[in-house]
Amino acid sequence: MSAPLFLVESLPTADQLILDGPEGHHAATVQRLRVGEELLLADGRGGTATAVVTAVGRGTLDLTVTSRGYVDADVPRLVVMQGIAKGDRGELAVQAMTEVGVDEIVPWAASRSVVQWRGDRGVRAREKWAATAREAAKQARRAWLPVVAGAPDESTATVARRIAGAGAAFVLHEEAEERLTTVELPTTGEIILVVGPEGGIAPTELTAFTESGARPVRLGPSVLRTSTAGVAALSVLSTRLPRW
Repeated sequence: MSAPLFLVESLPTADQLILDGPEGHHAATVQRLRVGEELLLADGRGGTATAVVTAVGRGTLDLTVTSRGYVDADVPRLVVMQGIAKGDRGELAVQAMTEVGVDEIVPWAASRSVVQWRGDRGVRAREKWAATAREAAKQARRAWLPVVAGAPDESTATVARRIAGAGAAFVLHEEAEERLTTVELPTTGEIILVVGPEGGIAPTELTAFTESGARPVRLGPSVLRTSTAGVAALSVLSTRLPRW
């Protein structure tokens, strides 16, 4: 089994350090790492370090860094405009998409989103997505932490403007004729995927996105849930791009 990964604000410049705070508590108390065990540190921006536990305290670990590294960011970037969903479906989508390599997730207030993220509720919900992405990145041993960007409820107009500046953009739609498995992909810039909420994407929204340069695509004959469509599409793209 690979060594567990813990996220830190910045990687140590010295060879000796103490891992404390929430990550130290998780490593020492929850995972119960012991002297001699190895772990990974990452700053979420590509920097990594391998370290060995030299002492265990109450919620802290003394570490010795044995190696350092850097993982280049993947190009093109994979960005998902995720329609806001009710219940825990949005969080399930964020977790799975992070595990398969999404670079950025933007919450989209689609017209058919049952749940509205407004005011303090929206801020809390967005923070929950960010926390979910952080934990999933640790589980997946990712050197790059995906960004949960934008306002808690980005509008269709904002999404359309983002699409206009992308290298390519695709709207997952059950009535599309093109398949994501065969469309041409760029080698630089951003690839944007638009995933609708439970009620799907409204015709006016589809028009706004296509007029901005997006192409409707489908994955196959099945209609996927909002919590699984994004991860399925990212898996297709990761296979077609030099990622997997």
